[in-house]
Amino acid sequence: MILVTGGAGYIGSHVVLRLLEESDHKIVVFDNLENGHLSAIETLKSVRDFDFVKGDLKNQNDLKNLFQNFDINSVIHFAAYICVEESVQNPRKYYANNLIGTVNLLNEMLDHDVRKIVFSSTAAVYGEPKYIPIDENHPKQPVNPYGKTKFMIEEILDDYDKAYGLKSIRLRYFNVIGADSENRIGESHRPETHLVPNILASAKDSEKVFNLFGDDYDTKDGTCIRDYVNIEDLASAHVSALQYLTEKNQSDCFNIGTKNGSTVKEVFEVCEKITSKKINLKINPRRNGDPKILVADNAKAEKILDWRPSKTLGDSIRTAYNWLKK
Repeated sequence: MILVTGGAGYIGSHVVLRLLEESDHKIVVFDNLENGHLSAIETLKSVRDFDFVKGDLKNQNDLKNLFQNFDINSVIHFAAYICVEESVQNPRKYYANNLIGTVNLLNEMLDHDVRKIVFSSTAAVYGEPKYIPIDENHPKQPVNPYGKTKFMIEEILDDYDKAYGLKSIRLRYFNVIGADSENRIGESHRPETHLVPNILASAKDSEKVFNLFGDDYDTKDGTCIRDYVNIEDLASAHVSALQYLTEKNQSDCFNIGTKNGSTVKEVFEVCEKITSKKINLKINPRRNGDPKILVADNAKAEKILDWRPSKTLGDSIRTAYNWLKK
């Protein structure tokens, strides 16, 4: 049985969907529903039944009951706070949940002899890029508490591997966008801080203005460049990572990105094209800490996991817009 923590959230729910459709594994989803959605669980259950447990990683009794009641043999771990700006303003919240909550999970895994985990990491572990594209050997110098919690967990996973034989695959995502192609589940954060949903929300509501931060970067159109990976491609990467972990039983880390960068203005223009709407735009000064360019070198994932992104930027934005309209 596979335990998926945070499986009612954006990325977690898409990975659960892929597992339900492409495998016969039994699944238990564990989520406190603070940022996840019960409606996503209900939709996923219509694909194939699975177990859902409401609980919190910060509550050790919730975890003890979970592992006592289910025969878990591997874990895919998503449950985390993800807002960079909030992590700077309220680091206590991020260290308590992302770091301590994960240690609680790892310790419970050891107590029940569960020694395989796919961990949802982030490109934020790299910090300001020293070179582009960023490969897995790039220095790890996270610049905010969110990135630091993910980096610390990766370090802990190394220690737990050496001491206890707990094997892990860490997937370092770049910018995730899009929704399920069949429009069953999608992205819904409260508040929404991601680029594409905010642009599309401005397209849906003519009164809304999309705020672009910085058009004076040293790039082809003055705006930041990011690597946008489709959510369904990302879900496939998790399935491949779990399969690799099961077969090889060795720890490793992989960048999950497209190897291609798009500027904010390019993303904005694709959104206007797909929505067939003129979107209100306001140019604002740069935000502190926004690197000029972040693009993944994904050669390692291609070679070892046999994973390749298949969706275009337009594909991703189209599914995101269909989901928003629904």
